[in-house]
Amino acid sequence: MLDTAARKATGLTETLHGTRRKNRLISRKIWLPKLLYDSLPYFYLASGLAAFFATLYITDWFWVLPHYLLFSIVCTHLGVIVYRRRHRSARRQPEDAL
Repeated sequence: MLDTAARKATGLTETLHGTRRKNRLISRKIWLPKLLYDSLPYFYLASGLAAFFATLYITDWFWVLPHYLLFSIVCTHLGVIVYRRRHRSARRQPEDAL
């Protein structure tokens, strides 16, 4: 790879290390306790439903209402996605054993 600013060839490993340094915080693996990890989709679903029901109790059109609706949709969607992805492998294992 020819770098035009330095006028020297840059190896692929140098490029990869540069991008890894930038995205280290985003791609970093974190450790959660098993109880918290297992309850995460249910927390998302409960938060989404609580935010949705909170919008039903708001009588006037406040600026916060669209934010509650958006938050409820995102949390409910995240909860369903996380739940389905975790249970997808459990559903496929009996089929693979045959």
